Amino acid sequence: MRGHQPDDTGVNGNLPLELDGFVGRRAELPELARALDASRLVTVTGPGGIGKSRLAARVASDLRTPPDGVWRVELASVRDPEFVDYAVVETLGLTDHTARPPRETLLTHLARRRLLLVLDGFEHLVDACATLVADLLGQVPGLAVLAVGRRPLRVAGEQVFALGPLGEDEAVELFAERAGRQGVTVGDDPHVRELCRRLDGIPLAVELAAGRLGALSPGQLLERLDDRFRLLTGGGRDTLPRHRTLRTAIGWSHELCTPEERLLWSRLSVFAGRFDLEAAEYVCSGGGLHSDDVLDVLSALLAQSVVAREETATGVRYRMLDTVRAYGAEWLEATGDTVRLRRRHRDWYVGLATWCELDWFSPRQNEVAARIEAELPNLRCALEYCLTAPDGAELGRHLAGSLWFCWVGCGRLSEGRHWLERSIELEPGHEHARLKALWVLGYVAILQGDTVPALAALAECRAEAERSANPTAVAYAEHRTGCLALVSDDMPRAETLLRSSLERYQEIGELNSNVLMAQVELAMARAFLGDLPDAVRLCEDVRRVCEDHGERWARSYALYVLAYAAWSEGDPARARELLTDCLACAHTFHDLLGSVLSIELLALVTVTLGDAAEAAVLQGAAASLWPSVGLPLFGSGYYNAPHELCETTARERLGDERYEECVRQGRALGREAAVSRALGRARPAAGLPAPRGCERHTEAAHGTQQPAASPTRKGGETAG
Repeated sequence: MRGHQPDDTGVNGNLPLELDGFVGRRAELPELARALDASRLVTVTGPGGIGKSRLAARVASDLRTPPDGVWRVELASVRDPEFVDYAVVETLGLTDHTARPPRETLLTHLARRRLLLVLDGFEHLVDACATLVADLLGQVPGLAVLAVGRRPLRVAGEQVFALGPLGEDEAVELFAERAGRQGVTVGDDPHVRELCRRLDGIPLAVELAAGRLGALSPGQLLERLDDRFRLLTGGGRDTLPRHRTLRTAIGWSHELCTPEERLLWSRLSVFAGRFDLEAAEYVCSGGGLHSDDVLDVLSALLAQSVVAREETATGVRYRMLDTVRAYGAEWLEATGDTVRLRRRHRDWYVGLATWCELDWFSPRQNEVAARIEAELPNLRCALEYCLTAPDGAELGRHLAGSLWFCWVGCGRLSEGRHWLERSIELEPGHEHARLKALWVLGYVAILQGDTVPALAALAECRAEAERSANPTAVAYAEHRTGCLALVSDDMPRAETLLRSSLERYQEIGELNSNVLMAQVELAMARAFLGDLPDAVRLCEDVRRVCEDHGERWARSYALYVLAYAAWSEGDPARARELLTDCLACAHTFHDLLGSVLSIELLALVTVTLGDAAEAAVLQGAAASLWPSVGLPLFGSGYYNAPHELCETTARERLGDERYEECVRQGRALGREAAVSRALGRARPAAGLPAPRGCERHTEAAHGTQQPAASPTRKGGETAG
C-alpha cells in the first residue's frame, strides 16, 4: 500500500492510475460517479488538501473508459492564463506546426472524439479555464469535463460537487496507513482519534501529522497541536474555522521543522512543478544551507510529507503540493529572499537550456528532448521572470533562442513563437542574444508557413549582423533565407544562399545539427535541379558525420533524401528500409513534419512495390496530418509531383471508388496509428516489378526526380 496523496495526483495521459494507496471516500466515490453520468461538466470543489484530485482520479479510473480515453491536465504549475490551452494541447500529445491558435488545434482534434478531460488545479486560472471549457463543451459533443479546484468555474451546465473532510473512521484509517509507511504501528488509539478530530479530517493535515511519528508519539503530537490551536483561538477550539485548520496544521508542521528544514521548504517554493536534486542543490543552497546538506534536509522533508518523491522517465524528481508550496512562498517573501531565489532559479534553468542546446549535437538527443520536456514548467517560469524583470531582457532573449531545438524539434512552434516575439519586443540591446532570437523567430515562422514575418525577422537579423560585423548571425540568417527559397520553389536562389551559408559556417568553424541540415537542404535543391548524384553525395557525407557524432535528427533527413534516390534508381526495398528508419526517428522527436514527409514517400514506395490499396491508405493518413503542419506539400509543384504520381498510379490500379475508400480509411487513423501502420509494414505485398531506372519517374511537371519534400523545417544549431 502506498500512502494517500491528497491533492496532487491523477490520470496521466490515457493510462490507468495505480491507486492502491487510496483510503476512504466510500460514500463520495459513487456519488461523484453518478454526477458524471448526469452532467458533461462536474467540478469537484473544496479547500486545499481536502483530497479533490485523488478522488477525481479514482473515480476517473473506475469509470468505463471512453473510446478516446481519460486525460488529466495538471494546471497547478501553469502561471500564465495564456498557457492553459497549451497545457491541454501538450497533455493530449498534439503537435501542430501551423500558426493557428492552440484553441483551434484542440477543437479540430477533439471534434469527433469521445473522452473525459480532467482539469486539475485551475483555481488561479478560473477565467481562462471557464472560457476554454465553455468552447470545448459547446463544440465537442463527445467531451465530458471533470474539473478540480477550490471554486466553481461558473459555466452553464456545471454540476458542483463540494468535497468535505474525511469521516472520523476514514481519517483514522488514513493516519494508520501513513504511519505504517513510517514504520510505526498505531491501533485504534484515543489520541489518534482526537488528533484526527482536531485536524477536521483534512487528509493533508492528517498526513502531515502522521509524518511526525518518527519523532513524536500520537499523544505528543496531540499536545503540541492543542497548544497551537489554543494560541490561535485564545483557548476556544470551537472558534477555529474549518478553512483555517489546514493552514494551522501546515504552520504547526512548519514550526516543528529545524531551521534548515524551514529554510529549504521556503526556497523550494520557487520551483514550478517538479524538480531534481541537482536543481535544488544549486538554487536553494547558500545563506545558511550548504549545498552538501541539501539532500539530508530534503530527505527530512520527504519523511514529513512536505515533499513527495517520484520516479519518472528522466530519473527521480520531487514535488510539493500546491498548498504546501504556497505556505513556503509566503515564508520566503517574509524573509525578503524571494528575488534572490528567483534569480538563482532563473540562472539554473538558463544554464540547463544552454547545456541542452550544446548536447543536442551528440548521441544524447533523445535524453535532451526528454529532459527539456520534463523541465518545461520551470523553463517557462524562468522565461517569464527574465522577460518581466528590469534587467532580464538579455537573458530572456538568450533563453528563448537557446531553446530553438525545443520549439522546432519537439513540436512547440506556437509556444516558441510566443516567447521569441515577446523577447524581441523588449528594448533593443544585447546584440548577440537579439540576433539569435531574430533568426530563430524567422526559422519558426518558416516552419509555420508564415512567410512575411519570417522574411522580416531574417532581414532584420542580417542587416544588424552585417552592421555589427557578426559573421555567425549572418550565416544563420542567410541559411534560413535559403530554406525559405527552397520551400518556395526558387531553386537557383536556394542553392546560392545555402552554398554561401555553408561556406560561412566553414569559415567560422561551425559544425552542428544546423550545418548538417544546411547540407541536406542543399542536396534537396540539387535534386530539384536535376542532379541526383550530387544530392546523394552530399547526404552520404552528412550521414557519415552524423554517425561519427551520434547525431540522429539531421541523419534522419539525410536518409529521407537517400530513400528517394534509392526509389528513383529502382530499389524500393532499400528505400523502404531507409524510410522506416527516418520515420521512427522523426516520431521519437515529435517531428510531425518529418513524420508526414516519410509517410508520403512511403506511399510512393508502397505503390511501386505493388500494394496500391496500402499506398492509398498511407496517402489518406498523410492528408490527415498535413493540417497540423501547414499547407499540404507547401503548395509546391516540386514537392507535389511524387504525391501526384503515387495517386495517379494507385487510382489506375484500384479505380476511383476503391482508391477513395482507402484514402478515407487512412484519414481515420490518428497520428500514432498512422505511424505504427507505416512502420509495421516492412514487407508489403509483392506486386509489379520495380522500375529499372529513374527514367520512369521523371516526366511530371517540374520533374519528379527529386525528394517529396524539404527537410528545411527541422534543423539544429548549438551556437549562433
